[in-house]
Amino acid sequence: MRTWGPLTAVCLGTFMLLLDVTIVVVALPDMARALDASLSDLQWVIDGYALALAALLLGVGAAADVLGRRRTQVAGTVLFALASLGCGLAPNAELLVASRAVQGLGAAAMFATTLPLLGAAYQGKQRSVALGVWGAVSGAAAALGPIVGGLLTEGPGWRWIFFINLPVSVAAVWLTLRVLPEAKGHAGRRVDWAGTAAFAVFAGALTYGVVRASSVGWASAATGVTFAVAVLALVAFVVVERRVTHPLLDLKLLRKPAFTGVLIAGIGYNAAAFAVIPYFSIWLQTVLGMSPIRGSLVLLPLAATSFVVAAVGGRLLHGAPARYVIGVGLLLIGTGCLAMAVLDAGSSWQALVPGLTLSGVGAGLVAPALAGAALAAVPPSSAGMAGGAVNTFRQLGYALGVAVFGTVLTSRMQDTIGHDAAHTAAGGGAAALRGSVSAHEVRDAFASGLNGASLTAGAVGLAAGLAVLLMVRTKPESVAGQAPSAAAEPTREKQLQG
Repeated sequence: MRTWGPLTAVCLGTFMLLLDVTIVVVALPDMARALDASLSDLQWVIDGYALALAALLLGVGAAADVLGRRRTQVAGTVLFALASLGCGLAPNAELLVASRAVQGLGAAAMFATTLPLLGAAYQGKQRSVALGVWGAVSGAAAALGPIVGGLLTEGPGWRWIFFINLPVSVAAVWLTLRVLPEAKGHAGRRVDWAGTAAFAVFAGALTYGVVRASSVGWASAATGVTFAVAVLALVAFVVVERRVTHPLLDLKLLRKPAFTGVLIAGIGYNAAAFAVIPYFSIWLQTVLGMSPIRGSLVLLPLAATSFVVAAVGGRLLHGAPARYVIGVGLLLIGTGCLAMAVLDAGSSWQALVPGLTLSGVGAGLVAPALAGAALAAVPPSSAGMAGGAVNTFRQLGYALGVAVFGTVLTSRMQDTIGHDAAHTAAGGGAAALRGSVSAHEVRDAFASGLNGASLTAGAVGLAAGLAVLLMVRTKPESVAGQAPSAAAEPTREKQLQG
């Protein structure tokens, strides 16, 4: 307990908060029926959590440096548990989305403190082992989410995907208080709340604009106003970050091609690998008629290959530059998405297996290597900021991916069955269309929409992979899980402790 208790505590919280990014995927059709939710509601059930996590991660991380990282971790876990209870008891879609956003705030407090807490608890070879385990756990959590969600949805019901967090949170808090030491950052640091607010408005307005565009059109005044707000918020963020003493993100780091390439990798990874999965889940259950468990098992190739590759990749790829590990991984994810764009009205679940397997191999390569590549791309004094930025961009990529792929899906579908029917079917209401639209037309339209979403996801993955291969230049030691040399150990210690 004394040796590996801190790692267990950190990994328990990390696994739970990252699992909740995708655990709702298989439960979406049941949620839609129980809460009379629309496609937009379902998108916000996913994006409300991911956006809050992405928008607040850097700001909460800076606050943790002042307030104490263990204290922030515990407070975040308690808030996460209370919000999970609110999600499970939500009587309508609006309260569910609001509770998911609060859940995301708690998750941001947990996620922002994970690496600094590990850095304070471990040194030397133990730290390298801890980083490798943490990387494998974080990489596998998102892939396992749909499977866990399917088991709970078909068993005790979809509300238990949130209730299950309560006992896990209690265990995480108890273990954190028992085995993790308190740690703080530099004395006298001030939290950049103005930058946090500006970035939150930018991320929220951008995602909201994409989601709304699928309903009201890209050329509508409402869409234009929303995107204008996003642009103004981004400008405000840049102005604040250039003037504040302790910025959330030092914009000078973006001049480093390697760091910018890693941020692109973070966006592309979560978008291409996971953001199209919710729509496949709706197709499997509402169009092909599969149960939540069977629908989740279809996604097993993604989860299994991701977990296995992440667990063993560090040893097999010892000495390989992160540039190639991450770049090739993203190319595999992109190719896997393209391989799933082969559906037609007669397709079954087997058509997804090759693409899911390829994407899983790519995800297993990328996830453990991203954090190490970010640390290697910046000076040691900026390591905490770099790690937080990568995690922020990963969740932002997922939130934007869900919005963009949903828009592509419905746009392709409405060419066949019309606007209203497309949104009803994409939101899990295919059965309600019987009598007005034939089952064959729905299957054909949904297949066309999924092909469009998969092609878009594939393009994102391939573009991100090429960007990494062209921009990232890191040493072999940047591959996650690899033991640094003795001479490099003091630098690594400073990096992880922020």
